[in-house]
Amino acid sequence: MRFLPALSKVAALGAAAVLAATALTACGGDDSAASADNPYGLLQPGVLRAGTLTDAPPNVYLKDGKFTGFDNDLLTAVAGKVGLKVEFVGTDFSALLSQVNNRKFDVGSSSITITEARKKTVDFGNGYDFGYFGLDVPATSTITGFDQLAGKRVVVVQGTVQDDYATKEGLNPVRVPDYNGAINQLKAGTADAWIAPAEIGDKSAADSGGKIKVAAKQISPAPTAYAVAKGNDELREALNSGLDQVIADGTWTRLQEHYYPGRPIPADFTPGSGTVAAPSASAAS
Repeated sequence: MRFLPALSKVAALGAAAVLAATALTACGGDDSAASADNPYGLLQPGVLRAGTLTDAPPNVYLKDGKFTGFDNDLLTAVAGKVGLKVEFVGTDFSALLSQVNNRKFDVGSSSITITEARKKTVDFGNGYDFGYFGLDVPATSTITGFDQLAGKRVVVVQGTVQDDYATKEGLNPVRVPDYNGAINQLKAGTADAWIAPAEIGDKSAADSGGKIKVAAKQISPAPTAYAVAKGNDELREALNSGLDQVIADGTWTRLQEHYYPGRPIPADFTPGSGTVAAPSASAAS
């Protein structure tokens, strides 16, 4: 009889172990349910948290406190096709891709050109836009082309394909964190030229009060696409599906006409998977 308390204690410990195992099993079931409720591995189920910029019209910018622009309006439409709402958060372009891969954001939306170097950090969806490099200069400048930049003080936004281009051309560019920094250098006369995404360069020149002009343009080497964390194939494929749907229903064409009126679309550019045709502007309006 002296051993009964000890035996009782052992039995109690055994029962506790069984209960703990049951609890763990239940937790595992909850995790499975959470996974089913969040098939795209989002930071918040049903909400696509998008890192973007505040100062790059007409692509991505803030207007009356709301994130808008071609890229962001298109992403909102794409996400809606797969049942997601979008929450935009402003950041610097130089940090955006690493923030996407570190899962601070579910997706990056900022006219991001696909490059082999960037593919080492993030995965890309299908291309949704093409682009040109623009060369913005002070209004009094005599520069008329990209071939006249040697020895000049050329400003670029850090981490962009324009930065890559200037570096490969041996221009030793001055790097700034955002587009406002580049614009301010041109206005102040502390830079001779700014290599910019052409649409952003056009808008910046038009809004400069005659202080900046566009000297030249040239086609960008690759399409732009939304960026997701490496290995998040579920989200990437969902965004690809949504993109094809907004191409087919005319949304892509309407947004092109709204944000880039009169801009011709290169004959060899096809947005999305290439399996759906984009309606003409008249058909989409």
